[in-house]
Amino acid sequence: MSVLPDPGASRAVLIGTSRYDHLEQLPAVSNNLNALADLLTGPLSLRMPAPHVTVVENPPDPATVMEPLRQAAEEATDTLIVYYAGHGLVDTHDALTLALPHTQPDRVETCLNYDWLRQILLGSPAERHIVLLDCCYSGLALGRMSASEGLADQAAVEGTFLLAASAETRTALAPVGDTHTAFTGALLDTLLHGITGGPPLLDLETVYRHLRLTLEARGHPVPQARNRNSGARVALARNHADLPAARVTAAAGPEPDNRPWPDPASIRTVTGFFTNLAAVREASGLTQQEVSRRSAGRISTGSLSRLVNRDTLPATWATAAAYLSACGVPDDQIRQWHSAWQELRRDAATTQEARVAAPLGDAAESGKARGRLSNLWRGRGH
Repeated sequence: MSVLPDPGASRAVLIGTSRYDHLEQLPAVSNNLNALADLLTGPLSLRMPAPHVTVVENPPDPATVMEPLRQAAEEATDTLIVYYAGHGLVDTHDALTLALPHTQPDRVETCLNYDWLRQILLGSPAERHIVLLDCCYSGLALGRMSASEGLADQAAVEGTFLLAASAETRTALAPVGDTHTAFTGALLDTLLHGITGGPPLLDLETVYRHLRLTLEARGHPVPQARNRNSGARVALARNHADLPAARVTAAAGPEPDNRPWPDPASIRTVTGFFTNLAAVREASGLTQQEVSRRSAGRISTGSLSRLVNRDTLPATWATAAAYLSACGVPDDQIRQWHSAWQELRRDAATTQEARVAAPLGDAAESGKARGRLSNLWRGRGH
């Protein structure tokens, strides 16, 4: 079953080099980074909070990449997305290296070794890893995922998917004058506009198959992919080509059980709760006014807007339940939503109790320490 990552528990690091001292310039890479960051944080993809998407453009040295990558890898518990666009090179051991602005092809220390990146991913608590490589010879990275030494096989996590722009011996394509590189441009177009007749969620396996057909038809290098465990089932967007129309009448639209409802079981954070809550209305194909009308006056359009744009959980369940019901969500899923809300409320309460207890504990310990010092002082006085 395909699943959208919880944006609150996911992180993305987008790395790109567009300017080089010793290699051909790739101005489209800068556009790649900006467009992909906007997509991941926008309503057409994962709605990730802006601080969860880190853009590292034209890093002067490998350390400039490794530090934000290490931080994101430590923070992600759901999905970690790593993207690189730029020149890919092959070192003397036939391994993939990623070029940086000051890279000299004959000096390996000026490159970012792909295996260094891989080691960071191995230590991440994220359940799923997505690696997107838009560079020459990016297919070499697939060899690092073989049964003998693969990322997915060595990492104690579920789900790894690597999507590479070209095979080991093919160069990626950056058409002169195009806004984006060929691979990333096709990826962005797929996620923004969807796939006609495709599944409700654009999981990585579906995206990969569509990119192969699209790029091959254009005469561009054909991407390669490698999947381990359930990585291919991770989705980067809903299929906007087949979503219900923005405005429908009360009787129009698909039957409720056939709609691409967000999965409440995938919710782990408050951010994920509201992101999926907003996506419910999109899946329903209803306007805010229609949802309000269907709620029989229980939710005004103003309160509906406030509900999906909150950043703290509502203290009561009634409004969210009325909203879900008015959108046409099946009763069994509404019960799952309720369970997710209850779980998040419990987590919030536990966190608050821990915050309150910590200073009290510190104060008590300080009091004991003062008592010990006082007794020691009195003892010295005798």
